[in-house]
Amino acid sequence: MVLALLFIFFMARGIIIVDANFGKSMYLTWGTQHASIQGEDLQLVLDQTSGSAAQTKIPFLFGSIESKIKLVPNNSAGTVTAYYLSSTGSQHDEIDFEFLGNISGQPYIVHTNIYTQGNGSKEQQFYLWFDPTADFHNYTIHWNPTQVVWYIDSIPIRVFMNYEEEGIAYPNKQGMKVYTSLWNADDWATRGGLVKTNWTNAPFIARLNRFRARACKWNGPISINNCASNVPSNWWTSPIYKQLSYAQMGQLNWVRNNYMIYDYCKDTKRFNGQVPPECFKTQF
Repeated sequence: MVLALLFIFFMARGIIIVDANFGKSMYLTWGTQHASIQGEDLQLVLDQTSGSAAQTKIPFLFGSIESKIKLVPNNSAGTVTAYYLSSTGSQHDEIDFEFLGNISGQPYIVHTNIYTQGNGSKEQQFYLWFDPTADFHNYTIHWNPTQVVWYIDSIPIRVFMNYEEEGIAYPNKQGMKVYTSLWNADDWATRGGLVKTNWTNAPFIARLNRFRARACKWNGPISINNCASNVPSNWWTSPIYKQLSYAQMGQLNWVRNNYMIYDYCKDTKRFNGQVPPECFKTQF
């Protein structure tokens, strides 16, 4: 009886925990002739005919989105493996992980970005401190009304705080689906486009497994309040998720001090000396 009442309460609020495999949560949208989804496993393929992509069946507003990913091995220059959240339309919100391939022996670059109301240009990039092609690693986007945190193997690498009350846009009013894709971007991905995709290495394959979306299902505008309300069922609004712990701060600073290679907030030339206003705010 108690479980039944809890189920009714969760469904009434639009809260759903998707603890399902790729086959139940996602479907292929591109490159269906060579990509595949089987249970826990998703395989993305890129060759000269096309790349491939998949997306979730439903959108979310707040929660934790995670998957394990094994990136394209060997000479992956020119390729991009993307894993991100996005809404639709010209005023869309988006939260990105993009993995920029490189020639053999050179490190992958993790490219992160966030769009709010159609405005991006908030890139931060990092080298990885491990070989992301040798095994699967966990990549998580934790998104709540207070902050967005990007994690790799439970280590936070970036934080974007909510300063909406000070006129800085924040992604909190649009449901977003989860997308993943593998595609050719040799016009910019590796050394600014200087290194092109070597098609003799095709097919390029990225593998994903154990997708989990512990998140609030988007049911339209009613979800803006339902998914943000501070109730026990909205576990992502708990005080422990409103700010990184002392230990997490140490991990974040370790990554940023040792592996960060680009921060839009420090690129004054790009913005003609007028960097975006959030760059003057505490972000973690």
